[in-house]
Amino acid sequence: MTDAIASFGAGRRPVSVHTDDAAKARLKGRYRTETWFKWLGAAAVALAGLFLVLLLSTIVTQAIPALRQNYLTLPIDLSAAKVDPAKLDAANYDAIAQEALTAKFPDVTGRQDKRLLRGLISTGTGVFLRKDIAADPGMLGGTVDYAVPLDDFADLYLKGLLADVGSDEAISTSVTPSETSGDIDLTFGDDAMLTLARGNGATEGENGMLTLTSGASSLLVAFNGGTVKLTALSPGANGTAVAKGTVIEALDSTAPAASGQAFLRVIDTPEASRKISDKMIVWLDTLKSAGLIESRFNSIFFFTGASREPELAGVWGAVVGSFLTMIVTLAIAFPIGVSAAIYLEEFAPKNRLTTIIEVNINNLAAVPSIVFGLLGLAVFLNFFGMPRSAPVVGGMVLALMTLPIIIIASRASLRAVPPSIREAALGIGASKVQTVFHHVLPLAMPGIMTGTILGMAHALGETAPLLMIGMVAFIVDIPGGFTDPATILPVQIFMWADFPEAGFQQKTSAAILILLLFLVIMNAIAVILRRRFERRW
Repeated sequence: MTDAIASFGAGRRPVSVHTDDAAKARLKGRYRTETWFKWLGAAAVALAGLFLVLLLSTIVTQAIPALRQNYLTLPIDLSAAKVDPAKLDAANYDAIAQEALTAKFPDVTGRQDKRLLRGLISTGTGVFLRKDIAADPGMLGGTVDYAVPLDDFADLYLKGLLADVGSDEAISTSVTPSETSGDIDLTFGDDAMLTLARGNGATEGENGMLTLTSGASSLLVAFNGGTVKLTALSPGANGTAVAKGTVIEALDSTAPAASGQAFLRVIDTPEASRKISDKMIVWLDTLKSAGLIESRFNSIFFFTGASREPELAGVWGAVVGSFLTMIVTLAIAFPIGVSAAIYLEEFAPKNRLTTIIEVNINNLAAVPSIVFGLLGLAVFLNFFGMPRSAPVVGGMVLALMTLPIIIIASRASLRAVPPSIREAALGIGASKVQTVFHHVLPLAMPGIMTGTILGMAHALGETAPLLMIGMVAFIVDIPGGFTDPATILPVQIFMWADFPEAGFQQKTSAAILILLLFLVIMNAIAVILRRRFERRW
């Protein structure tokens, strides 16, 4: 017996199903799966962060130019001959500003050229000038230096967003003009200009003639105090090159420009592919080199209303409209939503009717927002005849959309209060109403406020329901009340994104940044309230 026990003890230990080779292999496989799961989760988070960074960087990059606006300082004649102090509204302020601009370029005489030149400044110049004179009548009686906003195309060019400007370097040969204005001939000391023209899209014809059409890059030669745009080139005698060109800025003389005294500027973007002509580019560069153009903070964008002109379009009207709409939404949705949640959670009997109500509330939270817009159109506008595109109607529609969210969040917060709080209050003689409003509701209020703010942030970003009630209308004036026509930020962004002008692209991105800022602030407030007042049980 003893020998048998000793023999068994000296033998190998019995193998368990949890320690055999198959079990070890399964354990390694489980660890490997967990490792892969962790790496996949980290990769998903990193990929989401990458897309978020790309989105924000794209928006910020496009929005930054909209934060600055280029202004041109002109000597504006506000003498009594131009502006009668007793009849300020009778003066043509646009014409006064345009006269000051054309006086800077006396050689511009053609009707079409004058029209292009006047187009460098904004069409809203007269409005701003009239407003500033009314605010400061001391401007009248003489000539004052006044900064006027540039047109959107001129502004975009100076920001480097409208035309790709290539090389701008000295010409290493002599240049001789035939005349000082009009269509002239230029003689270059060598034929290097021919090779340059071929490389910039010139069309070659008979006898080596190169033609620079509107589909080719623009070649501008600056010398003798003026600028000439080359239109054609051909080989000359003794290795020279002869070019035909149009004078944009008159030359001082026909004297030959020695090597290094003439400068060639190449505008890579063909004139036919941009919204600004070569003449306008030359005039802007002349004004900028004279120190008359400066970049300022774009107060127009932040403190004015909508406009069809990109340089005059502002976001303030949409901000005010959003604020008024959110006030109406909060005033309706918060008390009704919290009251409904308190009744359903604390007082309502548990029967089939309340079950149906709860199911419908949960279903309403998932209804597409445009359905609420259709409801507002049918009930508030068509049946009750309320004003179209007004913050009061928009707020009521968004309140209907936000109500289910507030009710669900409020019920969850009330449910999170421990039953012992209710039992203790009832145990010392408090009534059901006193228990709810004196003890339960204050403890649930942080969660209720958090849910409400998140619901309001969701409502602030909605566009579809407001499109149905007419808040997509073009509103120029700043709304002064709840019944005035207005729009809100998401709708303003939607409209600007649909406009074809390039200047609205930057305005759209800047408005998106403002909307994101509001949403971040509202979510930050929700987080702060939750961390500040939340109690853990």
